[in-house]
Amino acid sequence: EVQLVESGGGLVQAGGSLRLSCAASGFSFADYAIGWFRQAPGKGREGVSCIDSSDGATYYADSVKGRFTISSDYAKNTGFLQMNSLKPEDMAVYYCAALPFEGCIAQDAYEPDYWGQGTQVTVSS
Repeated sequence: EVQLVESGGGLVQAGGSLRLSCAASGFSFADYAIGWFRQAPGKGREGVSCIDSSDGATYYADSVKGRFTISSDYAKNTGFLQMNSLKPEDMAVYYCAALPFEGCIAQDAYEPDYWGQGTQVTVSS
């Protein structure tokens, strides 16, 4: 059974940090790009960051560049999203997903093959 399980969300003050994790089972991280998406109440889904395991390339939405860092531990089939200098506008449910490699550069244009259940990130001002 394929599963993606996010963890690490929570409540943090503006300017603080959180590290999200995404543990995969039933497939290999190395066979997919791993993307992080978020959805805030009343807003559409937004691609936040993606890592292409075929070449290690990383991609970030302009809104998080310089503050978020994506990484993967392929031996543990686990992905991470380090989020620093959090802002109230970062508040959302964050999801990790497995995409085809070509989906990483245009995250919002591709429908992932697999999704996690999401983890809530709340940023207080």
